[in-house]
Amino acid sequence: MKSIFDTVSFECSKYVTQSYSTSFSSAIKMISPGIRQDIYNIYGFVRFADEIVDSFHDYDKIQLFEKFEADLIHAIEYKINLNPILNAFQHTVHKYHIPMPLIMAFMESMKLDLHKKEYSAAEYKEYIYGSADVVGLMCLKVFVKGDDQKYEELKDAAMHLGSAFQKVNFLRDLKNDFELLNRSYFPNTDLNELNEASKIQIIEEIEADFEKGYEGIQRLPLEAKFGVYTAYVYYKRLLKKLKKTPSVEIKTTRIRVPDYQKAGILAQCYFNYKFNLL
Repeated sequence: MKSIFDTVSFECSKYVTQSYSTSFSSAIKMISPGIRQDIYNIYGFVRFADEIVDSFHDYDKIQLFEKFEADLIHAIEYKINLNPILNAFQHTVHKYHIPMPLIMAFMESMKLDLHKKEYSAAEYKEYIYGSADVVGLMCLKVFVKGDDQKYEELKDAAMHLGSAFQKVNFLRDLKNDFELLNRSYFPNTDLNELNEASKIQIIEEIEADFEKGYEGIQRLPLEAKFGVYTAYVYYKRLLKKLKKTPSVEIKTTRIRVPDYQKAGILAQCYFNYKFNLL
């Protein structure tokens, strides 16, 4: 029965989320159960695409990505695929009418990671849109549950929040991206000579994205607000640590938020949410 396969697919997406990101999976648990699985489904899809271009160094990445893309298109067209992650994702795509251009923009940005090493300002903006902004928009489609007017009202804020999350990831993963993958996302920045001035410029750009993103969080439906706010506070805390970390250390160490601080963040977020302090 297809329903059994769908259930298995959903569990696979949930397991992928929990395995790859304890922080994000904790935030998803704060989202209403009615929409939680669909966010797992989106995360599973974007994580697998990202893994192909970032991790599978001993395999033909181009071949793997082309197969994944072909299976993605097949899954959406026929509403089934034997890749359980794509089968789960297509379910969410059809349920919330996620536009195909958003999905393909994401795939195009991931495809750039197969060969591109440096970005101009215009290319960086385009990459951020495809790798992060559209993911925020996919999630927003789920959060508003078909309310097109609400989607349009929150669209800009969702894109800024997606940008902020991605740029924090770039700064946190600077060492791995530069040394292992030979990539430099930030335009007009020599990572060999990253200094405090360059770091602060990047952080100020991220802070501006967070400010605009927060305005949207305040207007999110209740089913999604707590979970998205939790992710926002976690990433803000991570950015604060990066801001305090010397630029030379960022180039050599992956900065993280300890588990005991994550527990405190969750408690703080619950208090603020419960007492309407967002």
